[in-house]
Amino acid sequence: MTTELRPAFIDFEASSLDLIESYPIEVGVCMPDSSLHSWLIAPHIRWQNWSESAERIHGIPRSRLLAEGSAVAEVAHHLNRLLSGHVFCDAWTFDSFWLYRLFRAADVKPGFQLESVSVLLDSRQVTQWPSARQQVISDLGLPVHRAANDALILQRTWEYISASERAF
Repeated sequence: MTTELRPAFIDFEASSLDLIESYPIEVGVCMPDSSLHSWLIAPHIRWQNWSESAERIHGIPRSRLLAEGSAVAEVAHHLNRLLSGHVFCDAWTFDSFWLYRLFRAADVKPGFQLESVSVLLDSRQVTQWPSARQQVISDLGLPVHRAANDALILQRTWEYISASERAF
Protein backbone atom coordinates (compact mmCIF):
# COMPACT_ATOMS: atom_id res chain seq x y z
CA MET A 1 0.00 0.00 0.00
CA THR A 2 1.37 3.42 -0.90
CA THR A 3 1.88 5.93 1.87
CA GLU A 4 -0.32 8.55 0.11
CA LEU A 5 -3.33 6.35 0.82
CA ARG A 6 -2.45 5.70 4.44
CA PRO A 7 -3.53 8.15 7.10
CA ALA A 8 -1.57 9.11 10.19
CA PHE A 9 -2.77 7.75 13.53
CA ILE A 10 -2.36 9.17 17.04
CA ASP A 11 -2.84 7.81 20.53
CA PHE A 12 -2.59 9.27 24.03
CA GLU A 13 -1.96 7.78 27.43
CA ALA A 14 -3.28 9.81 30.35
CA SER A 15 -3.09 10.42 34.07
CA SER A 16 -6.55 8.88 34.49
CA LEU A 17 -9.81 8.42 32.61
CA ASP A 18 -11.43 11.37 34.39
CA LEU A 19 -12.62 13.73 31.64
CA ILE A 20 -12.50 16.71 33.97
CA GLU A 21 -9.11 16.42 35.65
CA SER A 22 -7.02 14.01 33.56
CA TYR A 23 -4.24 15.14 31.27
CA PRO A 24 -2.03 13.57 28.59
CA ILE A 25 1.16 11.93 29.79
CA GLU A 26 2.32 10.36 26.53
CA VAL A 27 1.46 10.84 22.87
CA GLY A 28 2.40 8.52 20.05
CA VAL A 29 2.04 8.94 16.30
CA CYS A 30 2.23 6.41 13.50
CA MET A 31 2.91 8.21 10.23
CA PRO A 32 1.69 7.01 6.82
CA ASP A 33 5.12 5.41 6.22
CA SER A 34 4.76 3.52 9.55
CA SER A 35 7.46 5.58 11.26
CA LEU A 36 6.72 6.04 14.95
CA HIS A 37 7.15 9.13 17.10
CA SER A 38 6.38 9.45 20.78
CA TRP A 39 6.90 11.82 23.66
CA LEU A 40 6.48 11.52 27.38
CA ILE A 41 4.83 14.74 28.55
CA ALA A 42 5.96 16.54 31.70
CA PRO A 43 2.87 17.53 33.68
CA HIS A 44 1.95 21.20 33.36
CA ILE A 45 1.99 22.97 36.73
CA ARG A 46 -1.84 22.94 36.88
CA TRP A 47 -2.03 19.20 36.15
CA GLN A 48 -2.16 17.38 39.47
CA ASN A 49 -4.63 14.52 38.92
CA TRP A 50 -3.05 11.06 39.13
CA SER A 51 -4.61 7.62 39.12
CA GLU A 52 -2.68 4.65 40.48
CA SER A 53 -4.99 2.33 38.53
CA ALA A 54 -4.16 4.17 35.27
CA GLU A 55 -0.46 3.90 36.13
CA ARG A 56 -0.86 0.13 36.51
CA ILE A 57 -2.33 0.03 32.98
CA HIS A 58 0.25 2.15 31.13
CA GLY A 59 3.19 1.50 33.47
CA ILE A 60 4.45 5.09 33.45
CA PRO A 61 5.04 6.54 36.93
CA ARG A 62 4.52 10.27 37.45
CA SER A 63 8.12 10.51 38.68
CA ARG A 64 9.31 9.39 35.23
CA LEU A 65 7.27 12.13 33.58
CA LEU A 66 8.80 14.71 35.90
CA ALA A 67 12.32 13.43 35.17
CA GLU A 68 12.09 12.59 31.44
CA GLY A 69 8.97 14.29 30.07
CA SER A 70 9.09 17.04 27.47
CA ALA A 71 7.39 20.38 28.12
CA VAL A 72 3.85 20.72 26.78
CA ALA A 73 4.86 23.47 24.33
CA GLU A 74 7.70 21.37 22.96
CA VAL A 75 5.38 18.39 22.36
CA ALA A 76 2.69 20.57 20.76
CA HIS A 77 5.23 22.13 18.39
CA HIS A 78 6.64 18.69 17.48
CA LEU A 79 3.13 17.46 16.66
CA ASN A 80 2.40 20.53 14.52
CA ARG A 81 5.64 20.08 12.58
CA LEU A 82 4.91 16.40 12.02
CA LEU A 83 1.18 16.37 11.28
CA SER A 84 -1.27 18.09 8.96
CA GLY A 85 -4.72 17.41 7.60
CA HIS A 86 -6.72 14.67 9.28
CA VAL A 87 -5.15 12.44 11.93
CA PHE A 88 -7.08 9.46 13.24
CA CYS A 89 -7.65 7.97 16.69
CA ASP A 90 -9.83 5.20 18.10
CA ALA A 91 -11.15 6.92 21.25
CA TRP A 92 -12.14 10.33 19.93
CA THR A 93 -13.90 11.54 23.09
CA PHE A 94 -10.83 10.93 25.24
CA ASP A 95 -8.16 11.69 22.65
CA SER A 96 -9.75 14.99 21.60
CA PHE A 97 -10.00 16.04 25.25
CA TRP A 98 -6.30 15.23 25.88
CA LEU A 99 -5.23 16.88 22.62
CA TYR A 100 -7.14 20.00 23.64
CA ARG A 101 -5.59 19.98 27.14
CA LEU A 102 -2.09 19.64 25.69
CA PHE A 103 -2.46 22.43 23.14
CA ARG A 104 -4.30 24.75 25.53
CA ALA A 105 -1.59 24.35 28.18
CA ALA A 106 1.01 25.05 25.48
CA ASP A 107 -0.97 28.09 24.22
CA VAL A 108 -0.69 26.70 20.70
CA LYS A 109 -3.36 25.79 18.13
CA PRO A 110 -3.22 22.34 16.54
CA GLY A 111 -2.20 22.42 12.88
CA PHE A 112 -4.17 19.24 12.16
CA GLN A 113 -7.68 17.88 12.66
CA LEU A 114 -8.32 14.90 14.95
CA GLU A 115 -10.89 12.43 13.59
CA SER A 116 -12.28 9.10 14.74
CA VAL A 117 -11.02 6.08 12.81
CA SER A 118 -14.69 5.15 12.43
CA VAL A 119 -15.05 7.75 9.65
CA LEU A 120 -12.69 5.58 7.57
CA LEU A 121 -14.83 2.48 8.09
CA ASP A 122 -18.14 1.18 6.80
CA SER A 123 -20.58 -0.50 9.20
CA ARG A 124 -19.21 -3.99 8.52
CA GLN A 125 -15.64 -2.82 9.19
CA VAL A 126 -16.73 -1.17 12.44
CA THR A 127 -18.14 -4.54 13.52
CA GLN A 128 -14.89 -6.29 12.52
CA TRP A 129 -12.63 -3.76 14.27
CA PRO A 130 -12.43 -5.32 17.78
CA SER A 131 -11.50 -8.82 16.57
CA ALA A 132 -9.15 -7.45 13.89
CA ARG A 133 -7.44 -5.31 16.54
CA GLN A 134 -6.93 -8.33 18.78
CA GLN A 135 -5.45 -10.27 15.85
CA VAL A 136 -3.05 -7.41 15.06
CA ILE A 137 -1.99 -7.16 18.71
CA SER A 138 -1.31 -10.88 18.74
CA ASP A 139 0.60 -10.76 15.43
CA LEU A 140 2.75 -7.78 16.47
CA GLY A 141 3.42 -9.03 19.99
CA LEU A 142 3.72 -5.46 21.28
CA PRO A 143 2.66 -4.30 24.71
CA VAL A 144 -0.50 -2.19 24.59
CA HIS A 145 -1.19 1.04 26.46
CA ARG A 146 1.98 2.70 25.26
CA ALA A 147 1.10 5.49 22.87
CA ALA A 148 3.40 4.71 19.90
CA ASN A 149 2.56 0.99 20.02
CA ASP A 150 -1.14 1.77 20.15
CA ALA A 151 -0.85 4.18 17.19
CA LEU A 152 0.92 1.43 15.19
CA ILE A 153 -1.79 -1.05 16.21
CA LEU A 154 -4.38 1.43 14.90
CA GLN A 155 -2.63 1.69 11.55
CA ARG A 156 -2.15 -2.06 11.18
CA THR A 157 -5.76 -2.77 12.22
CA TRP A 158 -7.00 -0.28 9.63
CA GLU A 159 -4.77 -1.92 7.01
CA TYR A 160 -5.94 -5.42 8.01
CA ILE A 161 -9.60 -4.44 7.69
CA SER A 162 -9.00 -2.53 4.45
CA ALA A 163 -7.14 -5.50 2.93
CA SER A 164 -9.89 -7.92 3.93
CA GLU A 165 -12.45 -5.59 2.33
CA ARG A 166 -10.53 -5.60 -0.97
CA ALA A 167 -10.49 -9.41 -0.91
CA PHE A 168 -14.28 -9.48 -1.35
